[in-house]
Amino acid sequence: MMQWMILPFKRYFDFQGRSRRLEFWMFALLNMLVSLVLAIAVLGTGSTMQQLEASDPNDPASAYSLIFGGVGMLFLLWGLVILIPSIAVSVRRLHDRDMTGWWYLGFIILGFIPLIGLLASIAFIVIMALPGTPGPNRFGPSPKEQVTAATFE
Repeated sequence: MMQWMILPFKRYFDFQGRSRRLEFWMFALLNMLVSLVLAIAVLGTGSTMQQLEASDPNDPASAYSLIFGGVGMLFLLWGLVILIPSIAVSVRRLHDRDMTGWWYLGFIILGFIPLIGLLASIAFIVIMALPGTPGPNRFGPSPKEQVTAATFE
């Protein structure tokens, strides 16, 4: 299973072709686990909560600087590391559904609109959970039929 989690890193700038549901969801699980570990590390420093309580409630920037300062900088670093692979695996997953990658941009833009953004997020999750088109489509052959040891190299 670990090889599916790191496969999007091996296909870092690959926006062509198709990705299986397993690749997309294992990468999402990896991101969740790393974020959980980072959150525990940030809150585990002890002084973070005290500094957060002592910060100015009228200045949200002070709270962000406490969270993303020190150990919290790892959140920003992790976000930068996964930005491109996350976009790429999402686009390839849409390709597996025989949808163009521009749909992903549409979901991102709709995400900024209140209420519609919630519905768009739910729709995106549903689309990512649906099976891909069987056999080849306009974006390439089925990724289920091509899984070999070379896939993970």
